[in-house]
Amino acid sequence: MQTFALLLFSLFTSLTVYAGKISGVVTNNKGEPLPYASITVKGSKEGTSANSQGVYFLQLPAGTYTVICRHVGYERQEQSITITNEDIQLNFSLKEQSVSLSEVVVKAGAEDPAYAIIRKAIKKRKEYVAENNRYTCEVYSKGTMSLRDFPKKFMGETVDFEDGDSSKKKMIYLSETVSKLSVDKPNKEKTEVISTRVSGQKDGFGFAGADFLSFYENNVQISNSLNPRGFISPIAENALHYYKYKYEGAFSEEGKLVSKIKVTPKRSYEPCFSGYINIVEDEWRIHSLQLQLVKESQMNFADTMRVEQLYRQMGVNHWVPQSQVLYPAVKFFGFDAYGVFANIYRNFNTEPVFDKKYFGNTVLKYERGSNQKSINYWDSIRPLALTKEEQIDYIKKDSLEQLRKDPAYLDSVDRVNNKIKFGNILFSGKTINKQTAKLSFRLPSILSSLQFNTVEGLVADVAVSSTKTFAERNYLVITPHIRYGFSNQRFNAWLSTRYVFGEKYVSSVSISGGKRVFQINNDNPIDPLANSISTLIYKNNFMKLYAADFVRINFSKGIGGGLTLYANFNYQNRSPLENTTDYTWNNKRHRPYTPNHPSELVTQNFQPHQAAIATLGVNFRPGARYIEFPDRTVNAGNKWPVFNLQYTKGLKTVFGSDVDYDKWLFAVRDNLNFKMAGRFNYRAETGGFINAASVFLPDLKHMPGNRLIRSSDFMQTFQLPQYYLYSNSERNYATVFAEHHFNGFITNKIPGLKQLNWHLVSGVSAMWLPKKTYAEWHVGLENVFRFFRVDVVTGYQQALKPRMELRIGSLINIGSANDE
Repeated sequence: MQTFALLLFSLFTSLTVYAGKISGVVTNNKGEPLPYASITVKGSKEGTSANSQGVYFLQLPAGTYTVICRHVGYERQEQSITITNEDIQLNFSLKEQSVSLSEVVVKAGAEDPAYAIIRKAIKKRKEYVAENNRYTCEVYSKGTMSLRDFPKKFMGETVDFEDGDSSKKKMIYLSETVSKLSVDKPNKEKTEVISTRVSGQKDGFGFAGADFLSFYENNVQISNSLNPRGFISPIAENALHYYKYKYEGAFSEEGKLVSKIKVTPKRSYEPCFSGYINIVEDEWRIHSLQLQLVKESQMNFADTMRVEQLYRQMGVNHWVPQSQVLYPAVKFFGFDAYGVFANIYRNFNTEPVFDKKYFGNTVLKYERGSNQKSINYWDSIRPLALTKEEQIDYIKKDSLEQLRKDPAYLDSVDRVNNKIKFGNILFSGKTINKQTAKLSFRLPSILSSLQFNTVEGLVADVAVSSTKTFAERNYLVITPHIRYGFSNQRFNAWLSTRYVFGEKYVSSVSISGGKRVFQINNDNPIDPLANSISTLIYKNNFMKLYAADFVRINFSKGIGGGLTLYANFNYQNRSPLENTTDYTWNNKRHRPYTPNHPSELVTQNFQPHQAAIATLGVNFRPGARYIEFPDRTVNAGNKWPVFNLQYTKGLKTVFGSDVDYDKWLFAVRDNLNFKMAGRFNYRAETGGFINAASVFLPDLKHMPGNRLIRSSDFMQTFQLPQYYLYSNSERNYATVFAEHHFNGFITNKIPGLKQLNWHLVSGVSAMWLPKKTYAEWHVGLENVFRFFRVDVVTGYQQALKPRMELRIGSLINIGSANDE
């Protein structure tokens, strides 16, 4: 029996042993390599693709086969071959697609025949959207990013890739991934990474973008960073409003006539493609495409993005994706980078059976051990041959990774990188690393450490943080603070610690304590640097402060399912502070500084007291989706809003506490992507005091205002009122913030603005209190020189005339010392 079993095993295994390897190069008729050409075996599921240099290989059992080579824009070629035990060289030289115009007669002034073809393709679009509603397939993904040039320095720091190569041209990223893609439309999709590899990162997780961009959809979403509106497909329902079409001719492939259509945007600065789309005659489906996006396509970051796709027929009337290649390129601050991200799709199952719990909340899962595969494994499984450059990159960076584990090497790198320069001291600060100990120290700059206010005068506020990393999401941050006011001659010191942990979901605990200065609104609505400028130049001392000995403990825990629980306890022994200086840079303004209490709210400062406060809360996002790594889980968001419920209790008599109150809040927020029409953000909140027996100024519900020309967060702050004008202890309140980012919609049709790629933004905010109401409306431009926005804000205060002011915002955060 054992002999028979062994014989049977040998028989079946011999049937799957590959006898020989086919390899070759795919070129055009000029001898130039054709990257990512498709190689398939007629009548079977076997296939592969050429790499970026046109090189391919394919292993097959002994036998006679017909090998087919295809590339977008070139004629398909077939060659018959017999496989034995010997390796075989099989090259392909493809001719450019010769198209025929002989059957088409275009009369003068008549519509180009391409329009009739496109109309038929649009009519069939919905049918083909649903064609691949349910399937599984295997996806091989390779991603590379390379540099053509880069500056010697960036933001004052020397650009050094630590690879010992002084050349300006280099590969900076290389990864390979094999994954299983499962789709059950409209809302279920899951990618399971079987194996992944990153050059120079033994434990890294590579690019896993297995999705196929469907041009049957009206809106093609490539990346929010490119354009959150997405891009209009050349066969979208309303594509005829956006595109011009030209019939370039037709070619025949496997007995099917394929029309080649040139597509061009009707107007510049529309989110549209240009290039070629090939449509199968009579079926009116996509055969293949070569399309491109440029800056004028309303891209925010990249300069160009080229997309190539190739479909293949599977069955009588069923086509599936075969390959997709994205070619991004960007020039930014002296960096000239380009990339290639290729996906090869194979082993389709168009009738899968999914268990009810198969999809769940995980949309991307890296299997345990997926990043630990051997080199022999990769050599046996990859369908794309590595180029010489990629082979060298793996060898070089894997060797460098081993070198970087040497303590002596790490210390030598740290000695170079840890050198402190003048720009670090004055502007940017400096992070000092000790890689062997997994330690880092953050030193603040002079700019972030010096402040001025009317209570303390010139302030030196120095916070030096140290971080000890134990694992990917397991680290400890310790930050001692030292603060001295030169006018009131008071010294404050406190210590903050934060520990982050959690194998699957993130949790954290933080403890801080000592003696420090607080803003009356502990949420710190006023930036110290902005307040310093406002005070010294305009004599607007908006920041109101008090001193306190304090202890604060915070805890949060992610528990999955979109739920995060949090709790904190805060004890403060509060003392009022008064102004001690009238120093100013503006002697022309003779008015005095305002007192150090919110004069818009009260006529005098609060009395010394103690406050013990406890808070419990929960954040919940239904249907949260996750990216699951072997050792952790990352929230990937979803289409549902985030809900927040919080209860705060002022604990009377606890540690001598004088406060006695109960307050609650319920908030909901969301970002809604309307694609071509832009993005809509909103945040609504309601709450109030159930009990307000003993409430002091810092404990009020603060409705933050803003009196600086620099705008605050439009989703949390009213831009015009005084900072404490609407602070209250009412039983009920409600606020609403809403804002629409048009993301180029409308402004891409306005001369001047469309060339600058500035975007319209508009919104409203309102509050309701039992005896007061307030509302604002703002309209402005964002993406101004990429980093700025300018808004005109109109405020409507009860019983007063509307007030209009300018606000300027920036994505650049200079910031002051760490205020934790």
